[in-house]
Amino acid sequence: MRKVLYVMVFLLLLPVVCLFAQKKSLVIYTWEEMIPQEIFDDFTRETGVEVVLKTFEYNEEMLVALEMAEGGEYDLVIADDYIVEFAIGEGLAQKLNKRLLPNLKNVNSFYQHQFYDPNDEYTIPYGAGIQTIVYNPSKLRFDISGFVDFWNPALRNRLGITSNYRVINGMILKTMGSGYNETDPAVIDAAGERLLQLVPNVGTMHDMDLDEDILNGNIDVALMYTDQVFKSLIQNPNLKMVYPKEGIGFGIMPAFIPVNAPNPEAAHWFLNAIMEPRRGARCFEYLGYYCTFAASEPYINPAYRPYLLLPTEERNGRVMSKFGNYEFMMNLSEDAEAAHSRIWDAFSWALSQK
Repeated sequence: MRKVLYVMVFLLLLPVVCLFAQKKSLVIYTWEEMIPQEIFDDFTRETGVEVVLKTFEYNEEMLVALEMAEGGEYDLVIADDYIVEFAIGEGLAQKLNKRLLPNLKNVNSFYQHQFYDPNDEYTIPYGAGIQTIVYNPSKLRFDISGFVDFWNPALRNRLGITSNYRVINGMILKTMGSGYNETDPAVIDAAGERLLQLVPNVGTMHDMDLDEDILNGNIDVALMYTDQVFKSLIQNPNLKMVYPKEGIGFGIMPAFIPVNAPNPEAAHWFLNAIMEPRRGARCFEYLGYYCTFAASEPYINPAYRPYLLLPTEERNGRVMSKFGNYEFMMNLSEDAEAAHSRIWDAFSWALSQK
C-alpha cells in the first residue's frame, strides 16, 4: 500500500514538477558559436531560466532530430532559410505570439516577408549572409572579379571553397548563366563537368576556418561565408573582398519555436531579449553575419559596420539590397536534388584522389 501511495503522490505531483523544470530551462538548437555566452548569462540572471545549448553541424541533421522529436524537445531553433521553410511546411513550427515580442519592431524590414515565411508568422531573422570572394592581392598577378577567375591555372592548389554542395554547385551554375536553383538534370550534369575542371586548383574544402587558411597563407583565394570574411578582413585589411560579378547567393538564418516546444514562453522571452538594440549589436559582433535588427545598427562597432551591415537603399518606401543580382537557395524537387548530389559526389571523389 505504501508503494502504491508513493506512486499516486508522484503522479499527482508530476505536472507540477514538469512545469517547474520547464520554467527553469530553455533548450536552444543551432550551430556552434551563434550566440555569445554573455547573452545566455544575462538571460538567466534576468529570468531565472537556464539556457541549454544543443548543436548540429548540418541543417538536415537538425530537421531529422526535430522530426523524431515530433516538434518537441527543443524550445528554439536557428537554421538556414530553406530548411526552415521545409520545417514550417511539415507543421514542425508554431506561430509566434507577437504580444510577447514588443521588440519585433526592431527588425530590419528587408529581412521580413521572405519566401520561407511570407507573412512573418513563425520566424525572426537572426543574421544573414552571402557567399563572398576574399583573396590576397600580394600573392596574385591578376585581379579577381568573379567566380570565373577560379579556373585560372595560376591558382593551382591555392583555392579554398566551402563544402556546402548547393553553394558550390550554384557557383558553377552562375558561371554558366544559370543559378543556384537549377532543376534541369542536363544543365546540372554540364555543371558537373565544369566542376571537375576546378579540381586542380582546389587546395582545401571545408565549411569551418577558411579565414584561418587565408590568414596563414595556406591558400590565396577563398569563397567564404560572411562571418569568415569579417574575421579575415578585420585581421588583415590588405586582403580584398569581391562581390562576384556573376551574382550572389543570399541566405537568412531564421529562428523559430518548434510546434511542441516544452517552454515556448521562455523562447519568446529570449527572442524579445536579443532584439533589444544594444544586446542585438553584441550578438552580431560575435556572430559576424549581417545585422538583421535595424535598431541595433547604430550600436555596431564602427570598424565592423562595413562587414556587418548589408548595403541597402530605399526605393519607393521599400528597403532594397544594393547587390542587385542575388538569389536565395530554395528547396528542389527530388530529381533535381539527386542530380545535384550526383555531380557533387563525383567532384568530392575526384578531389580525394589528388
